[in-house]
Amino acid sequence: MPGLPRLPFDRPDVLEISPGFGELRSRAPITKVTTAMGDEAWLVTGYQEIRQVFGDDRFGRSHPDPPSAARLSNNALLGGPSGDYATERSVHTQMRRLLSPAFSARRMRSLSDRVVALTGRLLDRLAEQGPPADLHTGLSLPLPIQVICELLGVPYEDRDRFRAMAEAMTDLRHPERSAAAQVELNTYTYEIVKTKRDHPAEDVYSDLANAALPEDDVARIAGGLLFAGHETTVNQIDYGVLLFLRNPEQRDALRSDPSLLDGAVEEIMRVASPSEHGLVRYAHEDVELAGVRIRAGELVMLSTPAANRDERVYPAPDSFDIRRRDPQPHVGFGHGPHHCLGASLARVELRAVFGSLFARFPTLALAVPYEELRAHTDRLAGGFDTLPVMW
Repeated sequence: MPGLPRLPFDRPDVLEISPGFGELRSRAPITKVTTAMGDEAWLVTGYQEIRQVFGDDRFGRSHPDPPSAARLSNNALLGGPSGDYATERSVHTQMRRLLSPAFSARRMRSLSDRVVALTGRLLDRLAEQGPPADLHTGLSLPLPIQVICELLGVPYEDRDRFRAMAEAMTDLRHPERSAAAQVELNTYTYEIVKTKRDHPAEDVYSDLANAALPEDDVARIAGGLLFAGHETTVNQIDYGVLLFLRNPEQRDALRSDPSLLDGAVEEIMRVASPSEHGLVRYAHEDVELAGVRIRAGELVMLSTPAANRDERVYPAPDSFDIRRRDPQPHVGFGHGPHHCLGASLARVELRAVFGSLFARFPTLALAVPYEELRAHTDRLAGGFDTLPVMW
């Protein structure tokens, strides 16, 4: 709309978020913007405000009239409404009740030794190949894929097949392509789930196989687990490596004091922002929040990267500091009833990587000038195709 800031904002540096988010937050933590689709939306950039929306059941992913709903982007997965308006809340509750035990912190900790072993094997392979090397294809990509395959019960030999579907799902320019890929991934994963009914195993898809949910919901959940279970972690590893390489004093601090590892993982999750796309919510009734009135049916965009750099909460919010004292929990995994089920798994993987990478390769450095790195702007999750390094 005329006069409103228009998304996406200019982002000059791949490790910094767009200055536009901070400029808007300095005026108000919730402001009106125009989306890339030309629709109006409420942009939430404040830390406390975004936690309020996450925890308020008057906001949801569904819309009573999806064809008329404002959209954030062309992407079929996260660009607009999803789920059934009448059943969204009950399906969400059932899903979390069913899957929470599978993704519990205790169960994820039990995977820790296995993830550390996989990480060590991938680092061995990189060392054998010698520098220069592509850390993205040698570590960041294969580790989360192998872990999620084992956890869900997906054949690892299918990785190229479902990875192609996942990449197509992130397309921001061609909605038909992302929609077709989502259907394809859901269909592929649902077929695996169905086989688990007769041949159950110790995996999440076996837990899902006999869920008392409609088939469409089971297929959507199965596809979503495989997509989200590796896509975001791949990028967090790449961006975490970059953050350390651009802040060598932080890398040296972690090498000399391994007890900083947990804080380093949380700081990576707070600062690393491969994508600025934002999360979609729709008001299911009129809501008064932070001095604004959000009408039923209106689109709300949650910018977790901006909230994680809210200067009202984090001193020097743009600094990467693994020694932060008493930091507020970041919202990189959401909050409350919408806290990411896979948060513990992501932490296990990030601890495995950053607990060993710089000990193994203390002189690790970029093999190309930082300024030459190009992140995807045409994909939902952002990220890189390669991360050339040497040591």
